[in-house]
Amino acid sequence: MRLSHDEQAGAYGMREPATQASSPESVASSKPLLATKLYIPPVRPNLVARPRLIERLNEGLYLARKLTLISAPAGFGKTTLLSTWLADSPCPAAWLSLDAGDSDPVRFLSYLIAALQAIVPGIGEEAQGLLRSPQPLPIESILTTLVNELCTLLEDIVLVLDNYHLIDTPAIHNAMAFLLDNLPSQMHPVIATRADPPLPLARLRASSQLTDIRTEHLLFTLDETDLFLKHVMGLDLSDEEVAALETRSEGWIAGLQLAALSLQGRDSEDLADSVSALTGSQRYIADYLVEEVLQRQPDVVRDFQGIPDRSWSPFLFPISTKPQNKP
Repeated sequence: MRLSHDEQAGAYGMREPATQASSPESVASSKPLLATKLYIPPVRPNLVARPRLIERLNEGLYLARKLTLISAPAGFGKTTLLSTWLADSPCPAAWLSLDAGDSDPVRFLSYLIAALQAIVPGIGEEAQGLLRSPQPLPIESILTTLVNELCTLLEDIVLVLDNYHLIDTPAIHNAMAFLLDNLPSQMHPVIATRADPPLPLARLRASSQLTDIRTEHLLFTLDETDLFLKHVMGLDLSDEEVAALETRSEGWIAGLQLAALSLQGRDSEDLADSVSALTGSQRYIADYLVEEVLQRQPDVVRDFQGIPDRSWSPFLFPISTKPQNKP
């Protein structure tokens, strides 16, 4: 059963508030669920097209791989890439934006079922009832019931779990590993995260069941940098200045955006000097790094990164996020 365009537009997992789908409050009787966590983020205007990455995502979908993993630090465009891809995807998509409060297994599964019900009303009702039971069954029994219900799907479904790095409960990781092993081929899980999750990634990779998009894939190329700086950010830069920013940023999207913000409003004569002198003392860059990067690090990392003032360079961050050995 494929949802009509109007039905998709009204589902929680899509881009407008639901009218047909079940209210997320019905999933967990003890605590209501936040509907906006089930909305796909809107596609931003004037984005740089990234066909090579869209093709990679489509490949995982068409080959029915068990998992698509997008793993990269903050500011590399993971969520933007996914929302752009889903805007033109032929498959209905369920979306769940996770937060630290979702590390409770019952709440996690309640949200997961709510996301699925947003595009397939009624799916997961039996598993949902087991979650509400005053004497709940073991998680694996609930997951088995959910998988059996998902086997009745008549069309492919994408399930996006965004910000999975905020989940720190082993029981949830074990539940996800069980689902990855047993989900029917109609289900296509996608995980976006700032760090590799403790899932059987090596086994999935070895069996060609993993679509892996990492930092090195998300970096802007020189052509993408040129398009972004000149056409999206409206900067009148020479090719040499674009190349200099691309080199210093190593293609880190957030760094380029914040650097561009610090350059806007300058005349052409001042731009060249500003590009060569650009440092992390720029207010936009410093604020972003404090809020999105440093505050989320352990104390020892924050202490180390805060020693020299020059370490505020907006382009030191991607240097420290070179791809690590894969599991």
